[in-house]
Amino acid sequence: MTAETASPDRPAPEPDDRPLRERVPLGPKGPIGVAFDPMTWRAVPYLFLSMFLGLAWLAVLSVAVPVSVAMVVVWVGLPLIVVTILMWRGAAMLERRILRLAFGVRIPDPYRRRPGGGFVRHLDWLFGDPATWKDLGYLLLLTPLGALEFFVSLLLWTSGLALLSGPFVTALGWRTTMGVRLGYGSVAESVPWALVGAAILVVALYAVRGMTWLHTMLANLLLGVDEQDHLRAQTEYLRASRARGVHTAETERRRIERDLHDGAQQRLLAVALDLGRARAKFDEDPEAARDLLASAHAGTKEAIAELRDLARGIYPAILTDRGLDAALSSLAARAPVRVELSVEITERPPPAVESIAYFIVSETLTNMAKHSRASEASVSVRREGAQVVVEVADNGVGGATAVPGGGLAGLADRAATIDGVLVVDSPSGGPTRIRASLPCTW
Repeated sequence: MTAETASPDRPAPEPDDRPLRERVPLGPKGPIGVAFDPMTWRAVPYLFLSMFLGLAWLAVLSVAVPVSVAMVVVWVGLPLIVVTILMWRGAAMLERRILRLAFGVRIPDPYRRRPGGGFVRHLDWLFGDPATWKDLGYLLLLTPLGALEFFVSLLLWTSGLALLSGPFVTALGWRTTMGVRLGYGSVAESVPWALVGAAILVVALYAVRGMTWLHTMLANLLLGVDEQDHLRAQTEYLRASRARGVHTAETERRRIERDLHDGAQQRLLAVALDLGRARAKFDEDPEAARDLLASAHAGTKEAIAELRDLARGIYPAILTDRGLDAALSSLAARAPVRVELSVEITERPPPAVESIAYFIVSETLTNMAKHSRASEASVSVRREGAQVVVEVADNGVGGATAVPGGGLAGLADRAATIDGVLVVDSPSGGPTRIRASLPCTW
């Protein structure tokens, strides 16, 4: 299974953070740059075909919507409405993919997360999502918008190509099937019109870019993520992640307090008692005092070992002194199976990122040893833009899930404290792959 576990209420995929007018690629400047830009020629077929796509969806919706609404009086009406809505949402999702191929602009699906529960909650999710109705609005506007794009493109390209080809048609003396001569009276007479045709083709190139810009603006407004809804969802997400971070820190503090009280503190108390008893027996029974001193010495070493292990669990010294590569190498060397390690980071990330990356690898390898029955694993840490990406994979039996209160959920909450995302991909039968993306500013 695949699960994004940074937040159970994580909002829809984040839109481009740039202003809307800056998201649409205007392309290079100058006729030559526009003419040789592949995006121009990828947009041309769509501008010719968008009207027919709009007509197809308009025909389907003009039948499906009235029929499904009219059938509400009988029991089949509501399921038909649900199917119709899912159909036009599917059409909108397809349109986003087509626009990415044609215009090179990425519009993420803006839908709210589907809730659990019964049919009533599903209906509330489907009808209450504003993106559902914005999808319908876009599909209905696609026909008039596509018609405008089609006729403008047809007029400019056909007239420009016809005028530009005038000298060639005249020189070759082409005739129609009825014997009518095509072209002009002479080649010299057709040259000025060919120049006009070339100018029209230049206008057509810029018209392609302009219509692309306008179409993508509309698509971003109707098919993209609503800015205000996204900001509200992002605020809730950040508030929830901060709350989970505080809870995780409090849980960790209590664990450290418990380990100190039940472990090292008890051993140090026993050492103090042994030393007191040894001092009392030092004159009258030196041999017994010597045994008590030996016991106190052994207890002191055990307490030091426990404190060292506890400190390593908080923040290992090797991570502070030598960085992530050395700390992960130490983890890999202590793992019960063979671990292939790759750390491709030239600059040390901030301590918080290093710490989270270290504990993600540590906890994942620990879970692997306990549950996965794996024989080998791989750990990869690399930089991708402004993020540190940590991936841990094994060849075990799979089935790992991030349940509330579990180790993986704790790692997800730890990553969420810096707006990181943890994804668990662990189908039954394996393999298991855990990927964490941690925002980082060097």
